[in-house]
This record gives sequence, structure tokens and C-alpha cells, in this order.
Amino acid sequence: MPETDEIEFLDDPPPSSPDDLGGFALSPGDAPPPPVVPADGPVASWAARVLAEVNKVYVGQDGLVRGVLAALLADGHVLIESVPGLGKTLLVRALGRVLGCEFNRIQFTPDLMPSDVTGSPVYDERVHDFRFRPGPVFTQLLLADEINRAPAKTHSALLEIMQEYRVTVDGTSHPIPRPFLVLATQNPIESEGTYNLPEAQLDRFLFKLVAGYPGAAEEANILRLHTLGSSPDKLLADDLVTVTNPEEVLEVQARCGAVLVDDRVLNYIAALVRRTREWPTFSLGASPRAGVAILRGARAVAALEGRDFAVPDDVQEVAPWALRHRVMLTPEAEVEGQGADDLLAELIRSVEVPRS
Repeated sequence: MPETDEIEFLDDPPPSSPDDLGGFALSPGDAPPPPVVPADGPVASWAARVLAEVNKVYVGQDGLVRGVLAALLADGHVLIESVPGLGKTLLVRALGRVLGCEFNRIQFTPDLMPSDVTGSPVYDERVHDFRFRPGPVFTQLLLADEINRAPAKTHSALLEIMQEYRVTVDGTSHPIPRPFLVLATQNPIESEGTYNLPEAQLDRFLFKLVAGYPGAAEEANILRLHTLGSSPDKLLADDLVTVTNPEEVLEVQARCGAVLVDDRVLNYIAALVRRTREWPTFSLGASPRAGVAILRGARAVAALEGRDFAVPDDVQEVAPWALRHRVMLTPEAEVEGQGADDLLAELIRSVEVPRS
């Protein structure tokens, strides 16, 4: 591993147009990552095995898959915004099968109660006493579908579990198995019957990812799989192979947490977060938790690239994922139709990139 003072940071200036932003997430969906180049390192080789299996059944959405994998490695949770029918459930099921982890799905509805998520005491006639029956949250990969359709007390119960990794009922704490990854979804095209998540609760998600429609070639490949009789359920049952296990996932998470981050990169992250608080089109800037999210994400992306040190490019890739749900636009910016992604891209270009 190179010494800290020998790290070569990129001297190229930030890209001048949103189309050149590489890992930046641009409307309507997260941009795909740069072309895949084989990377060395235990985390990179582990990720290659996982992606090789997931790609058998989940076509396209490379940016979404990369963001979810980075969140898993950073031990954080993800909020996904997309229209229905883009395969979010399929992605989580495929990950659960490939990772050897348990998978559950909760369909959030207006009548869903907190006990429907956490579980509740049930009277056991055999022992004439109450015993705790775990709810669907006791899993390792949880899809919280359309989380904004449930009332505040229900998704607040889930968000508390995401923070503390345990459920407390009648004074007894029940730990959630690790690793524990929540992928919550919300539909951006409907507002009737939904409850907006408060900003304080949105802040609990490490990343917010945006899934757009697949490209023409990818959509043709999806149809081709169906014409060949390869339905997603059949592929999941017959073709996907478990290539890792929860213990190995925890191991690669620990490796990502040990990735070196130079002080200049730390100062760069802090400068990005602080700039959101003074940006004229933001009425609310990001909290220090946003900087921690960027740091954790940059470490995960660096490990995915086979490095044991983070560089500014890693920060630039994950910054939109970590910031887009932690800033609020001014009413004037909303009236003008400006989007958070475009404004964040402009903000990131305005901050000087550290040089060696």
C-alpha cells in the first residue's frame, strides 16, 4: 500500500457538463458506472463473483446495482426512487440468493401497524404465557416497498430498527441478524394516499438512488430472456448460485472500514457538505451525517475498485447518492423546475479538488 503522502490525486479539473459526470446520478436515473476494468483486491474479487451471478437474472440498471452494493459494503441502508416494474424486488431476491442471506418483503399500506413490522407478543396456550413472535423485519435483506404509503408511526418504527439494529418489546431487546440491509422504495409519480418522509427520517438512509428506465438494448435483452422461457423465478431457482455467506459479507464490510482516507480527502468531503449550507438554491443544507455517509461510501467504492485508499473520484461518485435526500430546494428553485441532482452537480464542480 502506498504511503499517505505518495497518493497521486487526479489533477484533471472537474467535468464541465452534467453528461461527463461519470458516477453522478442524473435524471431520470443514476448514470451507469465507468466501463468495468478488472480490479485486484479481496473486496473487488468478492464483488466480481456477486455481480457475475446477479447479472444472470437482473439486466441493466448498473448504476443502481453498484449503489446498492456500495451501501451493503458500507453497512448502510438505501432509499430507491423509481416507477413500478423496474425489478427492485427481483434485485433484492437475487442478492439474497447470491449472498446466502435471508430475504423478506413488506408491502407498506395505509393500514400497516408497527407491530406488523416488528412482531408482537402472542399468547401461547401450551405455557399459558405470552411469547414474542418476530415480524418480517427479522431478516438480513429487507425490501420495504412503497414505504411512504404507511403512516408515520409505522415507518418510524422501521427507521428506529435501522438505526439500532434491534427491536424492543415489553422491555426485552431482540437483536436483528447481521448483515442487515433495508432497501426502501417510493413511487415518484403518485402523491394520493402517501405520507412524505420527514427530512430527519430521510437522513437515516445512507444513500438515495434513482432508477430510470433501461436502455433500448437492455430492454430487448429482458424480452429475449422471456422468449427463451427464462423467467426471473426460473432463473432464481435454477441458475443463481450462492457464492458467499453472511460471515464473508461482514468480513468485506470490515475491510471497507479499514480503507485509508487522506486528510486532504477528508477536508474535501467536509467542504462539499459545508457548501450545501450556503448554496443559494438550497433552503436546507446537509448535516454532518451526510459527510459520514460520503466517507463510508467512498471507502466502499475504493474497495470495489481494488484500492485500499480513497481518492477524490470516489467522493465525487457517491456524493450525489448521499446528498440528494439531505438538501431542500428553495421555493424559487422548485418553481423554476430545477432538480436537486443538477444543482448538486453544479455545487460539486465549484469545490476545489485536492491535488498532490
